[in-house]
Amino acid sequence: MAWMFQTQTETETEKLSWHAMCCRDDLKGRWVALDQCRYDEHTGCALEGAVVDSDDNLAELCQRISESPWKGCAILFCDAA
Repeated sequence: MAWMFQTQTETETEKLSWHAMCCRDDLKGRWVALDQCRYDEHTGCALEGAVVDSDDNLAELCQRISESPWKGCAILFCDAA
């Protein structure tokens, strides 16, 4: 089941740490689209971002993001923490 923060604007979407995202049951094992994603300078791993959408199917997520105002999102797989 896919979901999207359709009513929130870029400035209203809450940023979460990568660890917090991976602990959420609704995001574990799914592809997540992150706005304002921040990465560790040394490892290149995601540190935080604002989740704007998620899906089990990468192609469907990419399709929705391409049709949304969230064009500059990072799309990452959320493994269990």
